[in-house]
Amino acid sequence: MKKIALVTGASSGIGEATATRLSEAGFTVYGTSRRGAQGEKRAYEMLPLDVTSDDSVQTAVAAVISIEGRIDLLVNNAGFGVAPAGAEESSIEQAQAIFDTNFFGVVRMTRAVLPHMRSRGQGRILHIGSVLGFLPMPYGALYAASKHAIEGYSESLDHELRNWGIRSIVIEPAYTKTPFDANLLEPDAKLDVYGEVRDAVTRRVQEAMAGAEGPVVVAETVLKAALVSKPKLRYTAGGLAKRLRLLRSFAPAGLVDAGLRKDLSLV
Repeated sequence: MKKIALVTGASSGIGEATATRLSEAGFTVYGTSRRGAQGEKRAYEMLPLDVTSDDSVQTAVAAVISIEGRIDLLVNNAGFGVAPAGAEESSIEQAQAIFDTNFFGVVRMTRAVLPHMRSRGQGRILHIGSVLGFLPMPYGALYAASKHAIEGYSESLDHELRNWGIRSIVIEPAYTKTPFDANLLEPDAKLDVYGEVRDAVTRRVQEAMAGAEGPVVVAETVLKAALVSKPKLRYTAGGLAKRLRLLRSFAPAGLVDAGLRKDLSLV
């Protein structure tokens, strides 16, 4: 029997690559985006879903359950990036909007599928996090905070759900070359005092993105985490992410701090 996967934010980038790879591996996949199918031909069906709306989340999950009777795998991928900015360059309203999508969207989706997974005594939930969830980047405070929140949420959730045969796992990519990065949310309260450094950090990020790995690397990591019999709490995706995880885990804090500041031209 084919496993049923639901992948949010599957119209492009990591979500599209993940939904495609899962389909190739034999999953029956339902992808989502705020606009639904939009006429594109894909290897998987697209459903309309806005992760910031309780009603939209419930409707999409109910649709898959109605058609397939179950959801074996949820991939929480929907979210948006934030252009480099000082922490105080985003209003409270913008900060709330970032969390409403990047974190509370994850919570909404997870809460919607859990009753069905618990009733069957099995399931797997994968959250697309980031290396910024364990290694914060200056001029990326709010995005990093949302990814830190996912790390804590997922690990706590995993311990709660194992007795029902359900696992919660974080996938941690580094820079990934996708259209997602061409549509970053600009800060809505820019301050001149941050302008020079903000621009320098933006240039450095653009340089890194130019040589970044593609989303297929993340998709392969998702597939591995979806299929392995005894999954870990988190998986890095790609060479850079693995190196950063090792650096954060074993290098002296002062060395990591100095290296980060040097790389972003903050010294």
